[in-house]
Amino acid sequence: MAKNQFSYLELPATDVASLKSFYGNVFGWTHQDWGPDYATAHGSGLETGYNGSDEGRSKAPLAMIETDAIEAVADQVEAAGGAITQPIFQYPGGRRFHFTDPAGNELAVMQPNKQHS
Repeated sequence: MAKNQFSYLELPATDVASLKSFYGNVFGWTHQDWGPDYATAHGSGLETGYNGSDEGRSKAPLAMIETDAIEAVADQVEAAGGAITQPIFQYPGGRRFHFTDPAGNELAVMQPNKQHS
């Protein structure tokens, strides 16, 4: 069976630097920048990112489910009555797609690039 677990939370941002400052000051999290519009937080307990991209950020926090079978999961989402809102696309670190469930919640499924040992 494919790995299908919540593993990432992405927060939308209009100012990534302000979120880094806020969460760093309040909780002591450290950050890694991935360009001017994206950063990841370390120390949050769940991998977390801040998305400041005008094109790619969601309207609300975006929970991501990690899988090792992204195409099959996309098919299953649609077969079960979900709607793909962003088809599978590449991002630094892997591929993902966004969907809404029957209640209208937006989530994402991600498949990280395979790590080479």
